[in-house]
Formats: sequence, structure tokens, C-alpha cells
Amino acid sequence: MANIFLSAKSGNQWTFNELAGLNISIGTVDALSFFGSALPDPQTDPTLLAHPVLMSNETLPAGLISKDDRRFFGYLRDVTHRFPLGPATDSAVDDLTAFLLRMLDYDEPRGLVHQRMELDLTMCSQRVTAKPDVVIMNDQDYILLVQHYTPEAEAEPQLIAAAIAAHYENNRHRRTLGLPTVTAKVFAGIIMIGTAPTFYQIPVSEALVEAVDRGQYPPAATAVRKLIPPVHNLTDHFYDGMAPLANRRIIFQCLGAFRPFVV
Repeated sequence: MANIFLSAKSGNQWTFNELAGLNISIGTVDALSFFGSALPDPQTDPTLLAHPVLMSNETLPAGLISKDDRRFFGYLRDVTHRFPLGPATDSAVDDLTAFLLRMLDYDEPRGLVHQRMELDLTMCSQRVTAKPDVVIMNDQDYILLVQHYTPEAEAEPQLIAAAIAAHYENNRHRRTLGLPTVTAKVFAGIIMIGTAPTFYQIPVSEALVEAVDRGQYPPAATAVRKLIPPVHNLTDHFYDGMAPLANRRIIFQCLGAFRPFVV
């Protein structure tokens, strides 16, 4: 809304008030609308076929398994059982997320996964920062941002603040290198609630970055798209996450389908 007063705030202090004051909305869509096509048939989905042990065992199986499979079960156990509460939970969620992104080749061909990066942004003519929990960067740009949920903060505004800061940082870096700047970009984003991801497509334009800088309501609306994985029991999804095999298969399908959007 145009009459909302904005003040300089770091990204981890953003709330839905900042989104309203910047004409940003979030709309939930289905997988077909989000990805542009239906999720692949599970019998032929390459992401599922590449990880048969993870798709057929709810917990660590006996016998020899690959290092990646062992790590997956270990990180999953840490989030769900070893560190289910307290400050260590956040670190465990970030570790699981960073591992998944590497295991599923989100860092290919030239990306790097980083945790707890600090991004600059100018808001209301003051320098502020955004601190996404996990990012992927290529040679020039931030291309994926992840925020984990905590009860005391609003993860969606934090994630969107990080995307705006990433666009600001990307263009600043491009100017330093003498490269052309990018007028607008749709950032890939993920929010992790425990082991349950929600996926986002966050469009960021130079006009939006300038509106944040001025602390003024932009005339053009920004519509963020959101996908909750279509698991069978949505009621318990954010509690169960990818621990149940049925959920895990659908979440991995979504992770596989989302990878081409990380550019």
C-alpha cells in the first residue's frame, strides 16, 4: 500500500509490512503453473532413478552404501532427531540444504554453494544487509537463495529481501568488471522448514531496487510465485518434511524440476 511508511531495515528484519509497502505479493500456484509442465512420471524421473537407495529406504540401511547416501541419511537424522530444537537446528538445516544442492548438481556447471553470506543493499538511502542462509553463485552472479524458517522471524520477506540484495550485488559486481548490468531477473528461492522445502520464483527489477533505495511505493507490482510440493498429506508436510518416503520422492521430483530455473 502506498501509505505504508518504510524505514531502513536489514533483510532479517523485513516483515510483510515491507512487502506491502513495496507492492510485492506472493501467490501460491500448482506444479504445472510453476514449472511450466507436470512433474515427470516417477518411473522415469531421472532425479529419482539416480538415487535408488534414498528412494527405497526411509532410514539408513544396513550394508555398504555410497558416501552421498550415507551423508543424506546422516544430515536428515541430525535435523529430525539429533538437533530437533535449539540453535543447532538452524545449522543442521543449512548443512542438509547445502548438501542436497551439491548432491543434486545445483552447482553445475560453474556454481559454488556458500552458507551465511552477507549481501549489501541500499534502503531508504542507508546501507543495510541481507543474510541468506545458503546461496549458489556462478562466476558473476548470485543465482539461488535459501532461507530457513525460524519462529521469531518472517522467512518469506527475508528471502525476498535477499533476492533484491542479490540483484543489487550482481549489478554492482558487473559494473566493477565492466560488464553490462541486468535490468531484471527472476531469482530462484527456497525456504526450508525443517526438511520441508517451499519453492519460489522472485522477479526483481531495477525499478524495484530503486524503490527500496528511495523507500517509496513503486507503481509496478511484483508478483512472487510459490510452490508447496504436492505431497499427499499437506497438513503434516511441514512437520514430516522428506522423512516419509512418499514425501521424499515428490520433494526430490520438485528439486529436479527446479534446477533448470537456477540460472
